[in-house]
Amino acid sequence: MGMDEYISFEQIPFGSDNFADNPEPRCPCVLLLDTSGSMGGMPIMQLNEGVRTFRQELLADPIATKRVEVAVVTFGPVTIETDFHTVPNFHPRELETTGDTPMGEAIATGIELITKRKKEYKESGIAYYKPWIILITDGAPTDEWAAAAQMVQKGEANKSFAFFAIGVEDANMDILKQISVRAPLKLKGLMFREFFIWLSASMKMVSAKEPGNAINLLPPSGWSEL
Repeated sequence: MGMDEYISFEQIPFGSDNFADNPEPRCPCVLLLDTSGSMGGMPIMQLNEGVRTFRQELLADPIATKRVEVAVVTFGPVTIETDFHTVPNFHPRELETTGDTPMGEAIATGIELITKRKKEYKESGIAYYKPWIILITDGAPTDEWAAAAQMVQKGEANKSFAFFAIGVEDANMDILKQISVRAPLKLKGLMFREFFIWLSASMKMVSAKEPGNAINLLPPSGWSEL
């Protein structure tokens, strides 16, 4: 371990999820990850790699390390893998594929997590950025999704969160268009790593500003099919 590595390591503040220790404004991000059977093999391997990259990229940014909070919901069955944690305390486990695609339930769960977290911020006097919900799926919902679509549209209209849908391989883009107010994006091949580098760059940019500023995302270059 060279001197340089030692110095840079020393400069990373070990983030705390505790509001008393870390009163920084929070930038919450929920990942809704499709772990249905069809994601088996290469897709889930690449997705796992992407999530690890997301953590590493955010850890390299001292401000994002203190401000960004990540929660992960997988489906199906719908499971809260991790509730909100700042990046140093976010330890994504290796995801495996099982089951079908209860996307409607997963979206509702993600929105519920955000509602609960915002309440905790307010109670503790912590400022926060508009939360992000990122849905990544390679299929079509196997459950009732119309109610979830309405929740997304209502949340976007009230500026409660920003919802992004990313379709992988054979994802049903038509349904995603009906769920998401923003145009869903199609992942080029299995470029999860590139997508998560883009996501972390966007989150670093947002978390460096004051809460309440408009979110101007970086253009989704390289990883999405236009």
